[in-house]
Amino acid sequence: MSFVQPKFLDGFRGRADRAAPLAPATWFRVGGPAEWLLRPADPEDLLALLARLPATMGPVVLGAASNLILRDGGVRGAVLRLPARGFGAVERDGDAVVAGAAALDATIAEHAAAWGLAGLEFLCGIPGSLGGAVAMNAGAYGREVSDTLDWAEVATPAGLRRLSAADLGLGYRHAELPARGVVVRARLRGAPDEPAAIAARMAAIRAAREAAQPVRARTGGSTFRNPPGPLKAWQFIERAGGRGLRQGGAQVSEKHCNFLINTGEATAADIEGLGEALRARVLAESGVALHWEIRRIGEQPA
Repeated sequence: MSFVQPKFLDGFRGRADRAAPLAPATWFRVGGPAEWLLRPADPEDLLALLARLPATMGPVVLGAASNLILRDGGVRGAVLRLPARGFGAVERDGDAVVAGAAALDATIAEHAAAWGLAGLEFLCGIPGSLGGAVAMNAGAYGREVSDTLDWAEVATPAGLRRLSAADLGLGYRHAELPARGVVVRARLRGAPDEPAAIAARMAAIRAAREAAQPVRARTGGSTFRNPPGPLKAWQFIERAGGRGLRQGGAQVSEKHCNFLINTGEATAADIEGLGEALRARVLAESGVALHWEIRRIGEQPA
């Protein structure tokens, strides 16, 4: 039987793959395939695709996949991945940086440092891309995207919108994107400073991250948001006896117990199940309900 191309691919200039494996692209290295994995050629190609794509197809947007659990049943519908070519440019705009959604946070920080623009150093401690950083108001080491964002351009089925930080309703690890919106580009403010001083602060951030986090493991970054109050999520997990806890091939990091690790043979169900076991332990021990910071997408296997 010959394959009939779906209508939403009419005129699509990017790459389209059916039943595409996604696990190799995620930091945990787990999960099932995408029904469709779509990589638009450029913003115009993305806008045309969104206008044609049925609402039942999503899309789900996949960035650097560093803060993600992809479930073992994979993702129905369309998964979008914005390639660096077409979406990864990083440019100076006065005392600001304008970067594409596929640009890595660390790369943006390095460009800003070379240009003598301070205030974006915290991005070198966030292992993701700018689109995801805007979509979740990512933060680290005392700063977050809302502290520096001027505007973000968001592709929607109705066209391209330029939205301010206020328009996006940025809060703790939260942004209010338009329905089916995809961040394409953003402008981040900086402030003039000596490149050497900026580089020194970035080196200190990297050293602190290396010392405190399991950065060389198959992990997904901070698992839970910090609850209100003086105590961090990891402290509640520690109190509940969660450090080093295992489920299947998944383990709570001994180094930082708000990180989950794939020890080598974990399934997505192992990792998510371990996270839920931690939530239950913390709730029973302290009465605090931890909320996931890691994004979880896809379906359980049939």
